[in-house]
Amino acid sequence: MTPTPLPAAPGTGRRRLIGSVSCLIVAGVLPVALTACSQRPDPLRVELAEGRALFEAKQVLMFDIRESSEHATGVANGARLLPMSQLQKRLGEIPRDPQQPVLIICNTQNRSSKVVQAMKEAGWDNVRYVHGGMSAWARNGWPMVRPFGLTPS
Repeated sequence: MTPTPLPAAPGTGRRRLIGSVSCLIVAGVLPVALTACSQRPDPLRVELAEGRALFEAKQVLMFDIRESSEHATGVANGARLLPMSQLQKRLGEIPRDPQQPVLIICNTQNRSSKVVQAMKEAGWDNVRYVHGGMSAWARNGWPMVRPFGLTPS
C-alpha cells in the first residue's frame, strides 16, 4: 500500500507521509522507544535496597526529610531527621564534602528527588535520593524506630 500524503500541520509548511505500513512501524517502535527512554537510570537515584545497605554499612549519612508527624510512624535507626519545613534554615547540617556521601529520603521519593535536584544545582555533589522512600522501607518490614518524644497522630 502506498503512503497517503496528509495536509501539512498548520504553520509548518511541510507534508508528512503516513500510510498503513509506516503507522504499523510507528505503532511497533514508538512504545519500545518510549519505554527505553523512560528507563534511563537517574544518576541522582539510589534503589532502596542499595540505600539501606550503604546506610547500615555506615558508608553514607541518611537525612529523613519527612515531617515530624511522619517521623513518628518510624524512621531508619540512625537517620538524621530534618523535616522539609525546616530544610531552608538547617541546610548547613548536610555535608558538602564529596568524601561524605549523603542520601536524602522521604516517604516515596517525590520530595527527596526534588530536594536532591535543587541541592545539585546549588553545588552539592555528594547527594542522592532513595527511590521508594520510607513507605517502601516499611512495606518491606525493615527495622524502624520511633524517635524519642514523637507519637503517631
